[in-house]
Amino acid sequence: MSVQWGIMSTARINRKFLAGAREASGVEVVAVASRTRESAERFAREHRIERAHAGYDSLLSDPAVEAVYISLPNSLHVEWTVRALQAGKHVLCEKPLSRRAEEVSRCFEQAEREGRLLTEGFMYRHHPQTHRLVELVRSGAIGALRLVRASFSFELPEPRNVRLSRALEGGALMDVGCYCVSGTRLLAGEPRRVTAQQTLGGDGVDIAFAATMLCQGEVLAHFDAGMSFAARDELEVVGEHGSLFLDDPWHCVEPVIELRRDGRSERIEVERVNPYRREAENLSAAIRGEAPLLLGREDALGQARAIEALYAAAETGQAVTPA
Repeated sequence: MSVQWGIMSTARINRKFLAGAREASGVEVVAVASRTRESAERFAREHRIERAHAGYDSLLSDPAVEAVYISLPNSLHVEWTVRALQAGKHVLCEKPLSRRAEEVSRCFEQAEREGRLLTEGFMYRHHPQTHRLVELVRSGAIGALRLVRASFSFELPEPRNVRLSRALEGGALMDVGCYCVSGTRLLAGEPRRVTAQQTLGGDGVDIAFAATMLCQGEVLAHFDAGMSFAARDELEVVGEHGSLFLDDPWHCVEPVIELRRDGRSERIEVERVNPYRREAENLSAAIRGEAPLLLGREDALGQARAIEALYAAAETGQAVTPA
């Protein structure tokens, strides 16, 4: 029996989630909520969703909805995650769940009290390209891991975009840099020490962010993220004998891994699937007890600790050890 889902907001990212959910096994989107009835009904008509709710509390009161996808602005993630859990719903919250480890802990403690599942929405982690990358690194395809290099940037021409709002917890690190942090942590473990620099824009958010991280096993990592320069998304993983390069590590639209070793390059093609589909399927299967949850408390806590430390390093100009 499919898990019945509700979507909390009518944000643009919902279109990507819905495209994946419609392909998914065990997933049925039955409701959407917006701040106004007009907006919710318009979105429901456009996307052929059965029920439209005026207000997020109304969605949480819908007894048919078992799980919710929260795609609200960053500053509202924790509040509505907690409220959804208290209403008895399982939660997939878009990344980042929070930039503060204490808030992430609070959310998962609430989930445990309610007997509900909570997962952070890093959809790329569910894609076969990511799984294959981890297999290659762990199997020694490039020798011992030495360095991770990542980037994610784009031009944001909209001066009133929520990503440029300090009150809504926007910023390059929160929006796209968090992928670089997540990918580094996946491959190299939790950072032991971080340094960072940022440039500010909007009403005081980081529009460009660059950082270095020293991870477990003396693995070095560096990344840059931005909303004020040309679109780029790359991931390079360097070992003692070779390297792995991904030209599309985060969207996974063109899933290819390039293995460079001994002066040769091998192109490793990976199955094309919608990562949002796999993400929704994972939580639905976990709700039914049919599969383990891929991303849970420990990963979300590690992510928040790293982001918290990176912002502290950028603001103080000092190296910071994640708490």
